[in-house]
Amino acid sequence: MKTLYLECLMGAAGDMLMGALLELYEDKKGFLDAMNGLFPEVTVEAEAVKRQGISGTHMRVIIGGREEGNHEQGHEHSHRSLPEITALIDAFPLPEEVRTNAKNVYTQIAEAEAHAHGCPAGEVHFHEVGTLDAIADVTGVCYLMYLLAPDMVCASPVTVGSGTVSTAHGLLPVPAPATAHLLNGIPVSTGEIAAELCTPTGAALLKAFARHFGAMPPGTVLGCGYGCGTKDFPQANCLRAFLLETADHAGGPNDTVTELKANIDDMSGEALGFAMERLLDAGALDVSYVPLQMKKNRPGVLLLCLCRTADADRLAKEILVYTGTFGVRRTDCARYALDVRKETVETEFGPVDCKTGTGYGVVKRKAEYEDAARAARNCGETLETVQKGVL
Repeated sequence: MKTLYLECLMGAAGDMLMGALLELYEDKKGFLDAMNGLFPEVTVEAEAVKRQGISGTHMRVIIGGREEGNHEQGHEHSHRSLPEITALIDAFPLPEEVRTNAKNVYTQIAEAEAHAHGCPAGEVHFHEVGTLDAIADVTGVCYLMYLLAPDMVCASPVTVGSGTVSTAHGLLPVPAPATAHLLNGIPVSTGEIAAELCTPTGAALLKAFARHFGAMPPGTVLGCGYGCGTKDFPQANCLRAFLLETADHAGGPNDTVTELKANIDDMSGEALGFAMERLLDAGALDVSYVPLQMKKNRPGVLLLCLCRTADADRLAKEILVYTGTFGVRRTDCARYALDVRKETVETEFGPVDCKTGTGYGVVKRKAEYEDAARAARNCGETLETVQKGVL
């Protein structure tokens, strides 16, 4: 299968990720033409540069004829809210999957900023990461991920740097508080460079796409791209992206998740349903209830919440807030998981969004319910007929 491995020895930033991925993509002109059709005042260029003798690509985002430099250092004072950025991304003439991923990245950043500044996510106004060049970086990385279509994305531990960084909020420690929150559950090190090496944008993109963090998996190298940062350091300021052909899963677990459990006997069905909605909205992978017979002959339920290990502490708190339980049990589990990618399949009933799973010698495709139901209603067909049409 096709695996993308991101080597983050000098951290991660949006422009570095975009440069490294662009070096792996053949139709560079096609990509740049698409990016330069998004904003009337923004031009995206790929510049060949060298860092400590290593050749790579530096992505330049030029706004009104001027390059902003490092947009995450407070050079521009535009403030944008999450709804404003979402509306901007929604208008891009790009595949829906790209727009959805870009919006999800910004939602993660908003939640991290809200956590850092102690305010609701809806009240966050982006400074550095809300500028047009940052939006171009996020969108460009999401678009290249779509174009390269790896079956699996994984990354090395992330070098974050040290010292302080100048932001619109003043001097902040490295990693900045929002970045540190985004890196929750991801292995990191400070390295030897006293600078901000991992930006909020870089951290959010890694969290959105990388499923595993660790050593490079064994495989055959299909390509290697170098995305260069703006600054020069004693060590080459590059992020490397390897495209590998790796073996299918031989039979062992390939993922790690956390299972949160709680026994509940004092909630109505309506309240349990509301709690499930809140947990799913907060990022749970799955939530279910199992009937129980509890002490004093009371009927109850076992709440099962499956989540990413990095989200376990946060979701355990959500369970304590939205249910009547006084305690939550936690089990970290190895999981056998198919590698899932989303795609749109053209059928006789029109385009239908699907998810395709591969791994362990298995290939399966399933239509997304809402999209299949829409197509069935529009065509006057049964749901089962549309679902079979995507196979």
